[in-house]
Amino acid sequence: MKILVVGGGGREHAIIMKLAESPKVDALYCAPGNGGIAKYAKCFPVKATDIDGMVRLAKELAVDLVFVAPDDPLVLGMADAMQAEGFMTFGPKKNAAILEGSKVFSKELMQKYHIPTAKYAVFHDPKEAQAYLREQNSYPTVIKADGLALGKGVVIAQNESEAFDAIASIMEDKIFGESGSQIVIEEFLTGPEVSVLSFTDGKTVKPMVSSMDHKRAQDGDQGLNTGGMGTVAPNPYYTPQVALQCMEEIFLPTVRAMAEEGRPFTGCLYFGLMLTRDGPKVIEYNCRFGDPETQVVLPLLESDLLTVMQATTFGTLAQTEVRCSDKSACCVINASRGYPLSYEKGFLLTMTPEAAAHTYVAGAKLVDGKLVTSGGRVTGTTAVADTLEQAIAEAYRLAGEVQFDNAYRRSDIGARALQAPVPPATWVYEDCPELHRVNELIENHYCKGDFVTCFHGCMELALQGYSLAECQVGYFYWMGQGVARDLGKALYWTLRAARHGDPDAPNNLAELQMALLQGSLEQQYKSK
Repeated sequence: MKILVVGGGGREHAIIMKLAESPKVDALYCAPGNGGIAKYAKCFPVKATDIDGMVRLAKELAVDLVFVAPDDPLVLGMADAMQAEGFMTFGPKKNAAILEGSKVFSKELMQKYHIPTAKYAVFHDPKEAQAYLREQNSYPTVIKADGLALGKGVVIAQNESEAFDAIASIMEDKIFGESGSQIVIEEFLTGPEVSVLSFTDGKTVKPMVSSMDHKRAQDGDQGLNTGGMGTVAPNPYYTPQVALQCMEEIFLPTVRAMAEEGRPFTGCLYFGLMLTRDGPKVIEYNCRFGDPETQVVLPLLESDLLTVMQATTFGTLAQTEVRCSDKSACCVINASRGYPLSYEKGFLLTMTPEAAAHTYVAGAKLVDGKLVTSGGRVTGTTAVADTLEQAIAEAYRLAGEVQFDNAYRRSDIGARALQAPVPPATWVYEDCPELHRVNELIENHYCKGDFVTCFHGCMELALQGYSLAECQVGYFYWMGQGVARDLGKALYWTLRAARHGDPDAPNNLAELQMALLQGSLEQQYKSK
């Protein structure tokens, strides 16, 4: 297949590299691309927001699939335009991309469908916003521009003065253009932040590995918001229990809500979450792969990316495996000093061959065959290792081998993740009699094709409340091995296992989401 990727940053570089692994891919194109991407895909100088120009390019290249990666062309309707011309397109249509394109829309959707999020108020007039803040007198408070703002349209005001300055900058000075014509003022939530990128075909939701972004420009999460200074994955605060709760209370309800509103969402749906004392709550939705989350999530994706993309398009995601590595990843951003405000460009960018093999180029162009800095975030260097500690150390080692004048990077990417509490032992398989008995059943019966005996043995243990056995019973019902296939019972036993702390159950639940979305099967579950 011939694939055109729309965009030109580090995220697109990571997408290109992942697609290049697929045996189904014959040719890769990117527009506008960048100097790093040009080594792996033919690039064309068409702006990501130039819908007509991008459609013409897709026709000229006769591509088989278009991957629209950035938010702004999706919000403008590029997926609609491509599909209207007969191109298979990965990315939501305009009426679904509004989930990111308008924070007012997303907040009202969550309120209507009881999806947990921060309390909020919407304002079109700066004086009314100021009056509201005086009345509330609660700080810190969060002020957001309604529309897209390159990931920078959020201000956390510590006092009234900062809040009023933010309102003036967004609504009167229009620092984010028309995106600031209306604003959302939210309560300030506390807790670990989690990013979860998920594939969805409008019915089924299959999350990838969770991640932790580092938005602030300086160490210790100080300074201005940026597009992201680094990421780690998985996020240790996102436990199996939390994953289950998010699936039941946030992920599936969101997809259902969009379908109910006549805005079916297909593509990658990004959930920005805060794990509060009252449970997970949505901070924001993104209608595409995040940047730099993509740079740690895709290296951990073991399934063929193109196959999964096709499944989201054809509505067959429920039958498609999304498998991720159990390793850890860390991405360290090398930025131009002064980012996200003013910074110098045009510096020679060099890196060792080893670093180059692990680095995604974001802001650099080719000049006379050499890479020269052209943006705020210049590179993202990613390392994968068995442990998070190892991944962080290796990412920093390799990032140090990326050189350009006036370079800057945070020194504490992953530090918060390393401070996360160690999950209770019940969240992993302990060396216990249950484990031995299940393993014996699998070895002595399942591996020899005697599914019936294995099923009944696991059911006996499951009825005693052993989570591992409950998960196995769910699998037997799911596969129809040793017992008649029954997705309702598979769902029941898998949910039961997840609630009892089985570490594999949440992943299995992702494969059973079609059952949750089908009323008859949902009713089966409720009747258990």
